[in-house]
Order: sequence, then structure tokens, then C-alpha cells
Amino acid sequence: MKTLTERLYEYLEVRRAMGYDLRFPERVLKKFTAYADERSATHITTDLFKAWKHDYGNADTNTWSARLSMVRSFARWLRGIDGISEIPPRDIAIGKFKRAKPYIYSEQEIHDIIAEAAKLRSEYGFRGLTSSTLFGLIAVTGLRINEALGLEKEHIDLSAGTLEILKSKSGNERCIPLSPSTVDKLGEYLEQRQHITGLDGGPIFVRYTGAPLGDCGARYTFAQVSRRVGLRKSTGFKRHGTGPRIHDLRHTFAVRTIIAWYKADLDVDREMYKLSAYLGHKKPVHTYWYIEAVPELMQLASERSEILLNRRQR
Repeated sequence: MKTLTERLYEYLEVRRAMGYDLRFPERVLKKFTAYADERSATHITTDLFKAWKHDYGNADTNTWSARLSMVRSFARWLRGIDGISEIPPRDIAIGKFKRAKPYIYSEQEIHDIIAEAAKLRSEYGFRGLTSSTLFGLIAVTGLRINEALGLEKEHIDLSAGTLEILKSKSGNERCIPLSPSTVDKLGEYLEQRQHITGLDGGPIFVRYTGAPLGDCGARYTFAQVSRRVGLRKSTGFKRHGTGPRIHDLRHTFAVRTIIAWYKADLDVDREMYKLSAYLGHKKPVHTYWYIEAVPELMQLASERSEILLNRRQR
């Protein structure tokens, strides 16, 4: 009889064949199945999840609610195979979703992050080159970290100045324009990448060995660099420390874009749909969230509403 970890690999293979990016769920579910294998559990039960939660319960309710959702999805697939696995009920780990408040980096902070990343030491200095290019690309395009890591050579057209995103959270493909300076930086990186690794195609962001750069490694490096420039604090329990995240580079890109619209007196409602498509949001409401979450944008929106109201009253 197969172990739950063996079943997990089958599940991941099936889901990925359908186009899902499961790097984070894979890490969570591996911990769950390793726990199950240690107890010789060959199918999922509600009690198994409760025991796992009890033994590894040092997390908030939102985290456990997310973990439960991943286990439920796995259990639903497994039940179709073994016929006896249980799908743990949702109410055993109820979380209240609260979107993290975005941190908006200053231009100097982004400059410091990229400059510090370039100093990272490794074989041939490739870690610094890769990290600084990755962080810089996210800052100027607003890509999600996994979208950036999923880029391959064929997705970049330097002559046209475009970037094709095929592996998106929403599942939608999109093509985004690049500024001339970004095209130049990417071109320089690709030349060095080929010179050091010998690679021409494949994933853009790799280690000097040619192995793809992983999500965990990229996040850890970003946290390490952020601590060095004074943006994150170290803690005894969280390896990455606490403070602004790599995803906040995406937030910063979006917020600066919207602020520029207000200052240029553009029709923000019309432009917002363009930004929503550019960022790969499923719904424009996810883009409008920035106005509520960032005080400066809320102030600009209020001032714009007052100006429009005065114009109508004249």
C-alpha cells in the first residue's frame, strides 16, 4: 500500500498537469504527509488533521485555515482513489481573512535593496547578480515572485521589449511592456547567465549550477538583504524575521502607478481596468483595494471626488 507522501506526489503531478502552481501547498502538504507516514496512516481522517494541528499548533487561525484548505483539496482527490479518506470539515480551523497592510517602499529603499543584493557573495558572484536582477525586475514590473521565477528565456523578447507571463496565479496569460532600461538590464543579465552557467534557454533565474532558483531561496535572500539595510528585524522564531516583504515591491509598483495617474489628472476609474489586467488580477476590485489600504491614495481619491463634485455644482 502506498504511503500518503507517495500519494501526494501523484496528486501534485495531476494538479500541475492542469496548470496549477503548487509550490507553496507542496511544502505544507509534505509536512502533513510526513507526519502521517510517521504514524503509518495511509488515508486522511479528520482526527489525523486534528492531531497534526495539535502537535504543530504554533500558528494563528488564518494559517491553520489555509492549511486545512490545502489538506481538504488533497483529501477530496484521494477519496476518489481509496474511497475511505475523509474530507476534514471546514469548521475545525476557521480563520478570519485579513489582507496584510502593504508596505510602500521609497525609491531609496528599493535602490538600497538592489545594491545590497548585488554584493551577495557566491561562486562567480552569480548569487548577487541573479538576486539584484530579480528584485529589480519585480520592482519595475509589479510581477508576483512566482511569476518572475517561472519566466523562461522564450518568454522574453528583448527586441520588442515585452515579457510574456504564462504561469500566473489567476491562470490568465498576459504580455507586459518593458522600459528600455529594463530591457538593457535583462540583456546584460542574460549574457552573464549564459557565460557563467552555459545555459541559453530554460528558467531565467537560476543558481550558478544552472538549477532553477526556488521560491524559498528567493524569499530568504530578500529577507537577508532587507535586514542588512535595516528594513527587517530578526526574530528568534522566524527565520525570515519580520518587516516588509518581497511582495510589497509589487504593491509599491501598483501604488506609485495610481498616484501618478492622480497627479496627471487622468481618469483613474478608466485606468484602473488597465492596471488590473497588467497586474493579472482576476477582478478590478482587487486593484481598487490599494486606494483603501494606502492613506496617501485615499487622500488623493477624496480630493479628486471633492474637485469633481465642485465641477458639477458650477
